[in-house]
Amino acid sequence: MMISQFFVLSQRGDNIIFRDYRGELPKGSTEIFFRKVKFWKENEGGDAPPVFNVDGVNYFHVKVAGLLFVATTRVNISPSLVLEFLQRNARVIKDYLGVLNEDSLRKNFVLVYELLDEIIDFGCVQTTSTEVLKSYVFNEPLMIEAARLPSLGPAAIFAKGDKRMPVTAFTKSVIANQPRGRKREEIFVDVIEKISLTFSSSGYILTSEIDGTIQMKSFLTGNPEIRLALNDDLSLGRDGRSTYGYTSSSGAGAVILDNCNFHESVHLDSFDNDRTLTLIAPDGEFSVMNYRITEEFRPPFRINALIEEVGQLKAEVIVKVRAEFPSSITANTVLIEVPLPAYTSRVTFELEPGAVGVTTDFKESSKKIEWGLKKIVGGSEHTVRAKLTFSQAMHGNITKEAGPVNMTFIIPMYNASGLEVKYLQIEKKASTSNPYRWVRYVTNSNSYVARL
Repeated sequence: MMISQFFVLSQRGDNIIFRDYRGELPKGSTEIFFRKVKFWKENEGGDAPPVFNVDGVNYFHVKVAGLLFVATTRVNISPSLVLEFLQRNARVIKDYLGVLNEDSLRKNFVLVYELLDEIIDFGCVQTTSTEVLKSYVFNEPLMIEAARLPSLGPAAIFAKGDKRMPVTAFTKSVIANQPRGRKREEIFVDVIEKISLTFSSSGYILTSEIDGTIQMKSFLTGNPEIRLALNDDLSLGRDGRSTYGYTSSSGAGAVILDNCNFHESVHLDSFDNDRTLTLIAPDGEFSVMNYRITEEFRPPFRINALIEEVGQLKAEVIVKVRAEFPSSITANTVLIEVPLPAYTSRVTFELEPGAVGVTTDFKESSKKIEWGLKKIVGGSEHTVRAKLTFSQAMHGNITKEAGPVNMTFIIPMYNASGLEVKYLQIEKKASTSNPYRWVRYVTNSNSYVARL
């Protein structure tokens, strides 16, 4: 893989980091890229694709923590390879800075440039391993104040929740020294699941899928051996065999994975017998295991949506959401969007009596309504009514011109699949060592849709 340039832009288009490795592209590529991305958003009605070509130059980009990570080249190379490199590069920078945002990049640009010089040599990628780079990188990060950290990623989710679950592993560097020489021995394991689900207009499930990952970030000295035990009733593949050839000894279980893959550091010698993963965790944050589930599961929310005519130039939309998880769990930052017919001119809302932490809005430019709920407690039910006024008479079936309903949410300490970490065992290097172990769960929406 050979790239010509690498740069990082803010959401405003400010050039934060820039490296030209081959000197073969004309100046102004950052401005050309940002103008194209901005033009796409304003004129095409959506985000720019991750790969596009302008005047013979290929632009590849990913958005991470509100920043645009971009690579350019004239060579015809694999887009997926470059996009994967950009994601890994962002992760390496986050490992070294502790937190990834515009402020931390500006404050640590010397360290970031040192990293880039080791990661890429004359446009060729050398390594994206945090552990390997520690031998060549000598600058230490300048940590930004905790009060200035943005509410992004799993760290922010758990920071708002249980105070017994600290998030220091996500806001400190893998090479930063602790105050007064102290080092807290700890390891974080996060089970993160993204749900894709489609409901029919009557509330039945049409399609369902879970994309999950077990992420780990270790701050243990000496790189001890770690054993991670999963459900005994975990099955790989519907017939007991995964696409990677690992056979289930227990037959069909409560948790059935269609397929899965593991980090290169994971040893699977005992996985088939007792569902235990053995590994020596490398420095930095990494995915221990990725998995996919299409077996039917209980959805965290049920959505019922209806749109009906109530007059020649009027209609009404009713959306009802019920939380199907236990009352001890709370979903955060819930947002429901309903696209409306293009000739909708006005919308008024009716909320439930005593509704708290609820927002409603009609986006006239995009012709959709937004219903936001700050939090939803498990077992509760919420309803909104939107009365629509049209600028012209309706043509045909109104349900074909509106919807589908789209829902986004975050549910800390909940996973829909039932996959669990039974225990996290760490080989002790010294009798005084007593590492802190944190296992956390979070479920969010990838595509959660209900038809009208």
